[in-house]
Amino acid sequence: MRKTYLSFFLIFLFPVIIFSQSYTISGYITDAKTSETLISASVFENNSAKGMVSNTYGFYSLTIPKGDVQLRYSYVGYEPVLISFNLSKDTTINIALEEHNVLKEVTVVANRQELGVMGSQMSAVTIPISQIKTVPTLFGETDVIKALQLLPGVQAGTEGSAGFYVRGGGPDENLFLLDGIPVYNVNHMGGFFSVFNADAIKNVTLYKGGFPARFGGRLSSVLDISMNDGNNKKLKGTVSVGLISSKLNLEGPLFNEKTTFNISARRTYFDIIAQPLLKIISNMEGNEGMEKLRAGYYFYDLNAKVSHKFSDKDRLYLSFYMGDDAIYANIKEDDAYYGSTTMKTDWDWGNLITALRWNHIINNKLFMNVTGAFTRYRFNMDIGMEDKGILDNDPHNTYSYDITMKYKSGIEDISAKVDFDYTPNPNHDIKFGASYFNHNFKPGVTSAKIQENDFGYEQKLDTAMGDNNIRAHESAFYIEDNISIGNIIKANVGLHYSNFYVQKEFYQSLQPRLSMRVLLSDKLSFKGGYAYMNQYIHLLSNNNISLPTDLWVPVTKRIEPMKSHQFSAGFFYNLLDICDLSIEGYYKSMSNLLEYKDGATFLGNNSGWEDKVSMGQGWSYGVELLAQKTIGKTTGWVGYTWSKSERLFDRPGQELNNGLKFPAKYDRRHDLSVVVSHKFNDKIDISGTWVFSTGNCGTLGLQNYYAYPVPDASPWRSTGSISHIEQRNNYRYPNYHRLDLGINFHKQKKRGVRTWNISIYNAYNQMNPFMITQWTKQTEGPAIYVPEGDYWTYEMIEYKVLKQITIFPIIPSISYTFKF
Repeated sequence: MRKTYLSFFLIFLFPVIIFSQSYTISGYITDAKTSETLISASVFENNSAKGMVSNTYGFYSLTIPKGDVQLRYSYVGYEPVLISFNLSKDTTINIALEEHNVLKEVTVVANRQELGVMGSQMSAVTIPISQIKTVPTLFGETDVIKALQLLPGVQAGTEGSAGFYVRGGGPDENLFLLDGIPVYNVNHMGGFFSVFNADAIKNVTLYKGGFPARFGGRLSSVLDISMNDGNNKKLKGTVSVGLISSKLNLEGPLFNEKTTFNISARRTYFDIIAQPLLKIISNMEGNEGMEKLRAGYYFYDLNAKVSHKFSDKDRLYLSFYMGDDAIYANIKEDDAYYGSTTMKTDWDWGNLITALRWNHIINNKLFMNVTGAFTRYRFNMDIGMEDKGILDNDPHNTYSYDITMKYKSGIEDISAKVDFDYTPNPNHDIKFGASYFNHNFKPGVTSAKIQENDFGYEQKLDTAMGDNNIRAHESAFYIEDNISIGNIIKANVGLHYSNFYVQKEFYQSLQPRLSMRVLLSDKLSFKGGYAYMNQYIHLLSNNNISLPTDLWVPVTKRIEPMKSHQFSAGFFYNLLDICDLSIEGYYKSMSNLLEYKDGATFLGNNSGWEDKVSMGQGWSYGVELLAQKTIGKTTGWVGYTWSKSERLFDRPGQELNNGLKFPAKYDRRHDLSVVVSHKFNDKIDISGTWVFSTGNCGTLGLQNYYAYPVPDASPWRSTGSISHIEQRNNYRYPNYHRLDLGINFHKQKKRGVRTWNISIYNAYNQMNPFMITQWTKQTEGPAIYVPEGDYWTYEMIEYKVLKQITIFPIIPSISYTFKF
């Protein structure tokens, strides 16, 4: 099989068309006002009809025949630049593009050179960050993940959450990259908000299939996010104040135009708002002994980036991200007779990422990027109680109890990678590189300390239990070519090789990738793609929402890597240059998926996590339709998905659902989203979203039966009723739908622009289910005579009642932003 892959690779990847007397034009494409590099900006030469796009760092290289050339540089939302000259040698041209106000309404951009009708890449989309900020959201909090949930093939999970389920995959099957570095925990507040602060972000691209070979390590999607570099012209900033958080963004030159910085910070103030309420509670009647009541919850994000331009060939970037969630409580009660009791809780969890990146232009056709990084995700839980006092005012009659329990888990990575972009001519855009990760997994350790001093008798207990840390080494190598064969066929062909060394076990995988476009006309193309993906790490979760107790664990001697094969095909059509239409179908098979066994959780360390999980397989297939309008005052998109996702766990000793197929947790047959934005003028713009989807799946015991201690026992002498669960995910929640609205009022001030935003989440107050619970009710049945006791009684009949819990009714919000 590998020989077949290699032959296929050699045939399509390496043929390089050599132009006689050709020269190369190269350089960077940037924003004229800020000098931010522009990703996927287009360069097109009219005479030869050859073109390309800038890479992730804004660099481009175009080799064309000598002579008169007419170059057109363009980027959506910017004024095109035309340059004509006689090409007689290799030339460096750095271009700065000016924003074009007419196109600011663009909502969703699938760049036509790579992602649209003309490009080879399929199942991918780019959304401008400026438009992500216009999508109305919960509490008015701008969220990248929630905007992407409105695209076909992407599902949200539970009500109001920032969950991310792509084409039937789980939450751990998505590769989240922040400036090329993986982020493990992307959720705040149990998944209701993501960690990505929109003020710090420059570009967002989502890949759902047809993955280029440069990406690996996950099965279902890649979300590639680039941070702003910083304005090198002048100091600029944005201050935002909302109902639940405030944000600050500053950017500008540090010493001169060669060194720039960009820093963004965000913090919520649930904890501050809660303090007056807690003070009222502590002063209420019956709480007189409550001397101290302190509790709260908050999260924060801090993004920072410093860049320095040594020369036209060398640039250095230092990126940093730190974000945490924190829950704390401290309750102290005093009693004149019994003493005092103090209860403490401290939970905190979050990410730390730092990366150093060096860009170097080796020559006008070869670009290099070298990155070194450190990543840490950790979760700490500390719960304690202290009870002490003096009885009968006797100093010799004392007692004290001090109990502390701690739980810790996490993952740390040290990584290095190098990437090359090589463009020998316009028909070939070759990328290749390598990466290495040193993983340190901390699956979870529980420690307990108990110290008791009871009237002079002292006892101590200090113990720890849990899984040992696991170290692992992961390496990857890739090569891909975006190749054009005439004007009709364009393909992205590549190979991704990866290996993983853990517990003296060596796993490796060779993964072919192919995405091809056949141009049927200037407005219509057909695309097909295939991707084989391998994943060496897993997220163990048995909750409906994202919690910090979800554990990242690696493959081991007993746990094999997850694998997937995804096939996709579709038609792409451009209507009158103002609307893009697409229809895609996909089929994905997955193996070695992990789920907790029935009743297993992260707690209870008598056995390791490997004994608590089962391995199985899954399937997902569906059809996605997208219609998007990108030009004019009214813009937006309509997306629809029909899909099905199933799981099967039938390995001996690891059966779930009695070894039978069952629907995945977020299997939804229908998913529809409508997004509309309209700009009346420079002072007022409005936006709205409407979503509809089939309900989630849940596991409920819909029938009860009695278990009898002896065969002839009567009902009233049974051990009680037991719920009968026919299969996993046997219950379908009610259909979900919601309307969100938003309006912005802008006003030019002397020192900047002021914006008031008013938004309404769930505008028509739909009571969507967050959770379905079961309640047991009893009624009296017919009278029954009991011979043993010679009396009459009534048989009690039990039945289940389902109750829906809704946590987000209509929620208005308001925020103030000042941009200077």
